[in-house]
Amino acid sequence: MPFSPPAPRIDMSNPFVRKLEGFGPLPDADRALLERIGANAHLIGQRVDLIREGDTPDGVILIMEGIACRQKHRANGARQITAYLVPGDACDLDVALLTQMDHTITTLSACRVVRLPLDFVKRLTDEHPAIARALRLSSLVDEATLREWLVNVGCRSAIERIAHLFCELLVRLQIVGFANADSYEFPITQLDLADTVGLSNVHVNRSLQELRREGVIELKGRTLKILNLQRLKSIAEFDAKYLHLGARAAA
Repeated sequence: MPFSPPAPRIDMSNPFVRKLEGFGPLPDADRALLERIGANAHLIGQRVDLIREGDTPDGVILIMEGIACRQKHRANGARQITAYLVPGDACDLDVALLTQMDHTITTLSACRVVRLPLDFVKRLTDEHPAIARALRLSSLVDEATLREWLVNVGCRSAIERIAHLFCELLVRLQIVGFANADSYEFPITQLDLADTVGLSNVHVNRSLQELRREGVIELKGRTLKILNLQRLKSIAEFDAKYLHLGARAAA
């Protein structure tokens, strides 16, 4: 299937290294090892299942470029997206403990990914304590983000849900060098967005139109530009503390 490669990122450093270094300093040898791991990324097209629900896990997936998601499907065809995976994210670090996957991981855009064998991940965490600590903290942030997404779907209005997601993605992508101060690549379709925030496609469209009318965002093609970040944060009541980024959080 033909596909377009991911757009060049703003910061050409390794996003996996950038993310883990945010949780604490890494020895030079650890950093070099992570750089070598990232250099082995291969290109996967958009809308490709990296691993499906029911599959036996055979490794840990790293997202180096592009955006993927975790999703669950109901028997009636309905879908719920439960997480976005952005550059620097490791999918299911403790996957070796599972006999089968309980969700599907799918690329939303073309992605560059690395697959790490389970025995390699075990050696990595056993022999490199600084990396192990950073990976564990990263997993804790994933859990905190999932809790925030539950609040989003359960407590916030339609426009608040979308505004909150836009704010979160800006911060997460800035940290790994894939967003500037007010814009980032947004390959997520309106239907993806609906299946993320638990709304109908029509309701999402209306909410996006409202954000446009208020002069808060501009969404053209695959680029989201935030025209009034303070207003967007106010609508969402966005507080980045759950991402545990400290002074690194620019939004």
